Amino acid sequence: MFLTHSVDRSSSRSLDKEVVHPEKAPLESRESLEKRLVRKIDIRMSMLVVIFILNFIDRSNAAVARLRGFEEDLGLTGAQYPTVLSIFFVGYILVMVPSNMFLNHIGRPSVYLPACTILWGVVSLLTGQQYLIFTGALLCRFFLGLIESSFLPGALLTLSAWYKSDELGLRNCLLFCGLLVSTAFGTLMASGILDGMEGKLGQAAWRWLFYIEGSATIVIAIPAMFILPDFPNHPSSAKWLTPEELELAKARMTEENESTKNTQVTKREGLMMALRDWKVWWLCLCTTGYQLSICYNQFLPTLLQTLGYSRLTTLILCAPPAFVSAVFTFYVARHSDKTKSRFAHIAASLFLSILGFMISMVTMNQGARYFAIFLMFLTMGGWVTLLAWVTNSISSPSPKRAVALGLTCACSQLGSLAGSYVFPKQWGPTYRNSYGISIAAATLTMIMCFIFRLHLAELNRKANQHGKDTFKYIV
Repeated sequence: MFLTHSVDRSSSRSLDKEVVHPEKAPLESRESLEKRLVRKIDIRMSMLVVIFILNFIDRSNAAVARLRGFEEDLGLTGAQYPTVLSIFFVGYILVMVPSNMFLNHIGRPSVYLPACTILWGVVSLLTGQQYLIFTGALLCRFFLGLIESSFLPGALLTLSAWYKSDELGLRNCLLFCGLLVSTAFGTLMASGILDGMEGKLGQAAWRWLFYIEGSATIVIAIPAMFILPDFPNHPSSAKWLTPEELELAKARMTEENESTKNTQVTKREGLMMALRDWKVWWLCLCTTGYQLSICYNQFLPTLLQTLGYSRLTTLILCAPPAFVSAVFTFYVARHSDKTKSRFAHIAASLFLSILGFMISMVTMNQGARYFAIFLMFLTMGGWVTLLAWVTNSISSPSPKRAVALGLTCACSQLGSLAGSYVFPKQWGPTYRNSYGISIAAATLTMIMCFIFRLHLAELNRKANQHGKDTFKYIV
């Protein structure tokens, strides 16, 4: 399915006359052309959302399988199950930066990302094989993380290659709505598999979960190769854009980066520029703290099981908080882009999640604890905004941004790695200590983001004082 829009020939001839250089085009003709261009980009980028759904389903199916004998069948004891979860993030962290540097070098997300998707689908499928033991589960989870790590920073880099800074918040939101949909849709699909596939062909239901979801990932990745766009400067982009649209796409990025001295640099120079920029490291700490504060999502079925419902009902109850969070995240992203404000939206999301953690700490009432889960899930609105802030705050050239995005995404997974041990069974069913850690992480992240906002505001103030009509940071 080729998601391109036909263009009326007469309007195309008119555009040939009016839009030779998009940056100099009359306002109305440029606006019309830009709307059509962005619409085309949006349609093709929608494939990233589909892949992200599969990405999160494949990484989280171990948490779902736990409800139907995953631990018992593999003979996992003590800290072995958390280790199976955490080893995923070790692989995830290792190759994020080099993966993004490689993608930036080849400029072909349409080939690289679907190829990685096929590979992690194969690994996910193998996780369900019958002779798996603890060591095999560790290896499968490690390689799953190693391969999946290509997607998120690669997707963010691809978005930043096509969209302007005031468009990124919404697009990041739509991407992460895939994560929320995967939480809702994935658990509903898993409930059907676990309920209906037990004993089929002599296999446990949790093994079918890996077989079916891994196979679905492989199948979906194939059409993605023909839908995802490559970077604007790659020759393949001319196949689905008119010459005027392609020229405008390049001009938009040139205008976006002209004040940040977007000169040609090597991969090594881009790496060193990112490593020397303290903002990159500060944002790494912010994303690490944020991920630690939302580590509850690794244990969502386990936390909902404390409400006392059946396994099937527990999985179904995972869906409503994710749907509500998707709506909230969409609103936050739109409002953040419209007001050009990042910190306020991040802080509001973290504050709501802290309320949820506090409610869960002080009561075992079913209704109150389920309501608290809804509040916790609202944190996703702030996470999406934080990632947009990272992209906005790290200036070009492209090799530097590729490294910075890979580095911040990699460091954020240190929070997920630590979070794998935050909800041990012995702290249940109240998990007061776990929620206390989440509150501390959320509070610290909020403080660090506030300090970062003050710094960016000061940089903008100094630029205004000197009368510089240059790049302004979004705060």
